[in-house]
This record gives sequence, structure tokens and C-alpha cells, in this order.
Amino acid sequence: MTATASATASTPRVELLSTAGWSPVCEWELLVPGRGVAALLPDGRQVAVFRDSNDRLYAADNRDPFTGAYVLSRGLLGSTADGRVYVASPLLKQRFDLATGECLDDEDVRITVHAARAA
Repeated sequence: MTATASATASTPRVELLSTAGWSPVCEWELLVPGRGVAALLPDGRQVAVFRDSNDRLYAADNRDPFTGAYVLSRGLLGSTADGRVYVASPLLKQRFDLATGECLDDEDVRITVHAARAA
């Protein structure tokens, strides 16, 4: 499932989908393009939420699978030559496609992506 959504003036709050339904994360204006925030889902999972420079939302596991540290929300956003948006881990710099969860540097590793919306 792709975890992207576009925001409009009538959608001021960022929400994530979990087994408990849509959970609020923060106000849209507080999510700075290119930077991430960490959110805790009702089931206890940590998720990293990002807004890119085109106002698309992405959400993925906050846990870096290479180190086990919950730091992906502190990573930097970038994009590949073909337009794939990724987050680079702040620790070892592996890049994860935010639409698919695929590690762009190791095809055997991936993270879970989550549905996000501005509502």
C-alpha cells in the first residue's frame, strides 16, 4: 500500500491508519517539508512520518533494520533520478523508498510503510 496523500487547505491534521483506525499525529503546518517526526501508534509501534517538498505524506517504520535503533524519523529525505522518494538513515546512511519500504542499498531488506493522510 502506498503511504502518500496530498494536503489541501481543508485538511489541517496528519493521521496514520492502524488497527484502531485513523490516529492523529500532528497539525499539518507543524510537519516541515523534508523533515520527519516520530509517532506512536495505539498498538505501540513507532512510525516515522514525512512531508516532502511536494506536500505528499509518507509513513514508515521508525526502526532502522540495520542497527535496530528507532531513528529513521531523523533521516534526510531525498529522491532518486527516477523520482523515488527515500529517507536516508541518520546512522549508516542506507536509503529506504518511502512508497514501498524497499532498501535502495540492499534488496534483501525493507521496512513497513503505513497509510497516512491529511484530514
